[in-house]
Amino acid sequence: MRCPKCGCLDDKVIDTRVSREGDAIRRRRECLECTHRFTTYEALLRTDLIVVKRDGTREDFNPEKLRDGIRHACWKRPISPEQINDCVRRVASQLEGVQEREISSQDLGQLVMEELRQLDHVAYVRFASVYRRFGDIDEFLEEIKDLTDHKQNND
Repeated sequence: MRCPKCGCLDDKVIDTRVSREGDAIRRRRECLECTHRFTTYEALLRTDLIVVKRDGTREDFNPEKLRDGIRHACWKRPISPEQINDCVRRVASQLEGVQEREISSQDLGQLVMEELRQLDHVAYVRFASVYRRFGDIDEFLEEIKDLTDHKQNND
């Protein structure tokens, strides 16, 4: 594992735990070069799931790409890396229940939006603005209105 601080490939595992959900292993590591400590997660990857994109191209489901999209939506929000990882795990867990071998990027985006709606409304709107490709400000305002109505109905 490459150290995120100095790039060194030599590290040691100082702690290993099973995640709360039991579907991943959390490892605390320490770089042998600079002594920086960092966390990695080890999980099974479902390699047979294909994501069908809007243009019809297909690619293997990649949880790291999902994590990057969620992390981008949560940028500068009070959301910890653990909360992002939990969000990714919940979406991946839902995908495990999918019987089909393929899932559309729209369906995947909808799953992510539901998770972000529960986690942080600003992150939800950020993700929705990219995912839904709003054509104009009215569509964007309508989405915010729907979010506000949803929040009031759940309070």
